[in-house]
Amino acid sequence: MPMRNTNLRWDFPELMHVPGDFQLAIGGSSLIAKTLYRRGFTTTGDALAFLDPGLYSPHPPSELPGIDAAADRILRAIHNKEQILIWGDFDVDGQTSTTLLVSALQALGASVQHHIPIRAEESHGISLPVLTEKISALSPQLIITCDTGIDANEEIEFANQAGIDVIITDHHQLPPALPNAFAIINPSMLPANHGLKNLPGVGVAFKLIEEIFTPFDMDPSYLLDLVALGIVSDVATQKGDTRYLLQKGLDVLRNTPRPGLLEIYKFNDLTPSQINEDHIGFVIGPRLNALGRLGDANSCVEFFTTKDSTRAHSLADRLDKLNKSRQLLTEEIFQEAEKMISAFPELVEEYPILVLQGSAQWHPGVIGIVASRIVERYHKPVIMLSQDGDRARGSARSIPGVDITKLISTAGDLLISHGGHPMAAGMSLPLTDVASFRRTLADNFLGIVGDSLPQSSLQIDLEIPFQDICESFILDFQRLAPFGSGNPKLTFATRGVFTDHNQIKVIGKSGNHRKVTFTDSNRNQRDFLWWNSTNLAIPENPLDIAFSLDLTTYRDQQQIQATLLHLRQSPEAPVYIPAPSQIDLLDLRGHEDPLSALSDLYSPSNSIIWAENKKPAGFDSFPRNKLSKSASLIIWTTPPSKLDLRLAIKKVTPNQVVLFGINPEIDRLDEFIQALFGLIKHIDRTGKSYDLIRFSEALALPEDVIEVGLEWIHQQGDYNLENINQGLVAMGPKQKLPGFDNVDRKLKLMLREVIAYRTYFNNAHIRALL
Repeated sequence: MPMRNTNLRWDFPELMHVPGDFQLAIGGSSLIAKTLYRRGFTTTGDALAFLDPGLYSPHPPSELPGIDAAADRILRAIHNKEQILIWGDFDVDGQTSTTLLVSALQALGASVQHHIPIRAEESHGISLPVLTEKISALSPQLIITCDTGIDANEEIEFANQAGIDVIITDHHQLPPALPNAFAIINPSMLPANHGLKNLPGVGVAFKLIEEIFTPFDMDPSYLLDLVALGIVSDVATQKGDTRYLLQKGLDVLRNTPRPGLLEIYKFNDLTPSQINEDHIGFVIGPRLNALGRLGDANSCVEFFTTKDSTRAHSLADRLDKLNKSRQLLTEEIFQEAEKMISAFPELVEEYPILVLQGSAQWHPGVIGIVASRIVERYHKPVIMLSQDGDRARGSARSIPGVDITKLISTAGDLLISHGGHPMAAGMSLPLTDVASFRRTLADNFLGIVGDSLPQSSLQIDLEIPFQDICESFILDFQRLAPFGSGNPKLTFATRGVFTDHNQIKVIGKSGNHRKVTFTDSNRNQRDFLWWNSTNLAIPENPLDIAFSLDLTTYRDQQQIQATLLHLRQSPEAPVYIPAPSQIDLLDLRGHEDPLSALSDLYSPSNSIIWAENKKPAGFDSFPRNKLSKSASLIIWTTPPSKLDLRLAIKKVTPNQVVLFGINPEIDRLDEFIQALFGLIKHIDRTGKSYDLIRFSEALALPEDVIEVGLEWIHQQGDYNLENINQGLVAMGPKQKLPGFDNVDRKLKLMLREVIAYRTYFNNAHIRALL
């Protein structure tokens, strides 16, 4: 059995310090603050605006180039009762863009028609023959594209010659030469860091309507449910206004009056008030996409806008049936592709890009989905080609670091048509040129990518034991939602777990998935769902597993869902210890006479003892900041945190690590505040300068806990510590300040984390710790 991405590199969080005031402002567990900080939100204002759309200031639509001219032209068309044709696209972004423009302009009294290309007949974009037909049949004086048109130079020129103005709203990459349109609105024209830069097609359409509605004092926010659907389904990067519109749009989706969407909710047992980005990505979006992949997406406008519940039910039923057909076709093509790879392994082994040619039965509407699954499995760019007469029509999916559209363009002399993004593309070429196409891409690969294929990596956000997985933990970090491109779900890892064949069950109607029960080093068990895994091998125990965590509702009961993302055989050497390859690990935690044991093994010449607060009597010991290289690191007191443990081992680089883990005990709120008071009084009495590191070592606690503790004392009113960094301590007002309650909650939570880590340290398997 094959394994999924066996060469996947696991990247654990880099060592970092998050300022205590930042953590305090964010609130909740330190995981949220650290994740935001790591993802580039290093100011309190930016971080809070990311979490709460009420604190974000959206950019006005006028900042989009071309929008003023476009809005004026559309308002003139409405006033003059001109015929307007909306030209969309058949994916969800195109469907929602089309619906948004049609319904919003109709609300202003416009005469509007729409056309969405039929994928099997027209492919993406504007087809000149179909454009000619629509102009003849509908006689539009104005055409507005949405989610398409930015490269339709010939078609726009044809419309111009017919006396028709064209407004292009699109978000795809700009071509070398722009069409000669009346107006072009494309966020790709904006600077890289602009808040509107990442808008998908439906986001551009919404900003246009926002501009058009302004003179009428109309609020377009009721359209944001469409915007949310398009953002998630088009995997738009959640930055700036794109994230803001998604957050606001999810609220509208949860209260949508649209009968069509309500029918989809009913078909799939979704509770409207709990709709989130996963429901869009895995339930609603695929059904809408199936309409464009296998049928005629023009009916999407009726689906979204009908007020007839009977008609809505009929349309939703059709979407459901199409999606089931799409799932069946996808699985059939995937299995055929796997058989092809097994029969011709050189396609994977000898080529840096995997090009697979199938028959006419490889439906062009689903081969892109199959390509994505194969990319995940083999970590190579993939092109799937289906037969269409004497042509091959293909969909490409790539990996980070390989611009697939740029690579495909190097074989342009073999192609009939091509276009797309760095990560996804489409193309057509003569069937007789497929072999030459494959060789050309392979020959040009290094020139585009460099010396080697980029190694795929998995970013781990936090390593946790099973005992830490609980509803309150998940609810806390879900403040970071909605997740998606630019804001990925958190990935957790647990090392050194075990499973066996009796703990693996095949699940799902088609038997494609598995539920695996793992046991961690503390003998805790947890069930994990492993999607599309029935033909994937599981390495020998012990294992490291990477997973995501969610809360789901089943029969009105909330439950934890752990989803397995990747697994690997646990390395022989602990990952956190850099060198040398063989390290002696001695576990003396819980020893009945630790001082006697220490005396037996301690050697001043090749040992260093790490101890804080509770030092071993009769022995020289050092706090974390005074550690130095030594052959043996003796960890006498429980480390303050995993971060401090990693830093200590990195500093000492020992051949031997000995664990005693004596509890420093200062972890209850009253103990901590009393000890901190003593240090503050010492500064007040002696005039010595404040030293955060010295404070944290004296109390055997993380630095951020010390910072929040000082803020607690300041907010309590006993001392004014605003200038403690300058060594100045003053008496406080002797009454609580307005921010005390928030600081109190934060400090109690942080101290609980300290206690949890110390408990884990003293009970977990030694290799899980290191």
